[in-house]
Amino acid sequence: MKYQFTQSAAEGTYVSPQQLYQITPEKSFSYGFLTEENRKTEKRLQIPELNSGYDAVYWYRGQSITKIMQDGDGCFVEWDGDGEIPLTFVTDVEKEGNYEVHITLTAKQDCDNALLFLGRRRLALRKAMKAGETYTGVFLANICPVIPRTYANPMEDLTIDITVVGRGVHLKEAKVLAWSGKTLYIAGDSTVTDQSADYPYLPNASYCGWGQMISAYLGMQMAVSNHSHSGLTTESFRSEGHYDILLERIAKGDICLFQFAHNDQKLMHLMAEGGYRENLIRYIREIRERGAVPMLVTPLARNSWKGNDGTYNDLLEPYAKECFRIGEEFDVPVLDLHRKSMEIVVSNGREQAKAWFFPSDYTHSNDYGAYLFAGYVYEEMASQHVVEPMKELSWIPPKELPELVIPEEFAHMENPDAERLFENLERPEDEMTRAEALDMVITAMHFFPTNVYNDMFEDVIGHELYAGTVECAYQNGLIPDEMVEDKKLCPEKKITGEEFLKVLLNGYQSRKSDAVDTAAIIPADFNPADVMKRGAAAEICKKLHI
Repeated sequence: MKYQFTQSAAEGTYVSPQQLYQITPEKSFSYGFLTEENRKTEKRLQIPELNSGYDAVYWYRGQSITKIMQDGDGCFVEWDGDGEIPLTFVTDVEKEGNYEVHITLTAKQDCDNALLFLGRRRLALRKAMKAGETYTGVFLANICPVIPRTYANPMEDLTIDITVVGRGVHLKEAKVLAWSGKTLYIAGDSTVTDQSADYPYLPNASYCGWGQMISAYLGMQMAVSNHSHSGLTTESFRSEGHYDILLERIAKGDICLFQFAHNDQKLMHLMAEGGYRENLIRYIREIRERGAVPMLVTPLARNSWKGNDGTYNDLLEPYAKECFRIGEEFDVPVLDLHRKSMEIVVSNGREQAKAWFFPSDYTHSNDYGAYLFAGYVYEEMASQHVVEPMKELSWIPPKELPELVIPEEFAHMENPDAERLFENLERPEDEMTRAEALDMVITAMHFFPTNVYNDMFEDVIGHELYAGTVECAYQNGLIPDEMVEDKKLCPEKKITGEEFLKVLLNGYQSRKSDAVDTAAIIPADFNPADVMKRGAAAEICKKLHI
């Protein structure tokens, strides 16, 4: 399959800017561009795991902002606002498997950051292009079924999505051919998965897992089949069916990377020396039975610190150590992402390290961070002599990270994601305890609770269900001094409106630099001396729009 995107195409299938991809009947072939127009009419095109992984930011949803143009150098998106609008071309393929994708790009102006993604935002190329430059390259894409988020069963995916991002960069030609080389399979959680992103696109404001960036380092050595998903543990990766998809396809000579822990540590039966260890050992044995090579990746470090005293808090150390124990016992290569990522966080400090993480999040990386962390994983693989030596690749975040500003005409719109927060809240009329309040604020601020507890308060015992919540609140400076007396937090005590607001604003200030307009979030009948009710507290949390 060869496609030409210039009107003067001499060979291959000519594609006009008006050619939109459509879902067709079984065994019928389709190709074309992906825009807001065809996405809104086809439910399947609205599932990030089955397309390019890009969707318009909430205030542009329902708008037509992807204006595809064409000239003698190919097709491009016309856009003069902040950020970038991706150009996505989709083509059906006959069957699942690995494909080589030949791409020709041209630049009409200097572009420091031309990006090419294949599939659901898996990076194939990042390079600077000069005005007038033409670039041709060959890249790999893996096509196989996936269980999308909120779905229970695998869904077939038989499309290759080609996405170009970069001002002045045109898509001139594309060709897709079957490829029969080896595959790198990846199993993991949200820090590894193929994360979707909003557009207009900003790399610093896009969630990204390192598994979707490592393909840029691998080049033509191996195709990447990333089966990581948000929220997974070493247990749920198997029980939810994701592992079955991988295990049915992995073959002799393939490599399988495992990186878990961020969610395992929430569950007592998946502690490092318990279920976590047992599950990894079982995976190792089963992958080896297929003739493939298992490798363990120590968990990506968080940008997590103890309170405001400048001490790094390594919440994942037991899991990293357990990986090495297993590696030594079972002769399994261990790729030490935990150490390398922790070093970059500690050496830069809490504030500077934020440049590699999604805004207001200290667990999940943005595109800059995922690219960096994928490089660490690749470097560790190179030390095991399973890939070529590491090349000097870097993607440095700018000192001033840009933000998307909501256009004035859309300023009145509410974020639908914020509206879904606490939408099924239980017991809205119940009075709230301090422990419940801390849990709600942590949820609203997108912090990450943990089962680790460091005994800050005499009346919170490590095995209590809310101990990890208290730990997280303490780490992030949520607990006001006046709520602590004689080293006691009184977690079961009812929380007053005044105390709740202090906890909430402490959380907000740890996430955002701007001040809060308290008049806009506090209802008219609010009495700071009253005990806070769960429903009223949730409504205040929603208005902060973290």
